[in-house]
Amino acid sequence: MNTTALLMYLGANITVAAFTAYFFYKVLTTPAQKHDDDEA
Repeated sequence: MNTTALLMYLGANITVAAFTAYFFYKVLTTPAQKHDDDEA
């Protein structure tokens, strides 16, 4: 594998991992919304 292919591979993997981590963090830190039909 040449250097260009390795850099492209790493860049794609890091980008996907960063987006995944960002949205996972966002889901875990967003407070639950209160709905009117949650009375029980």
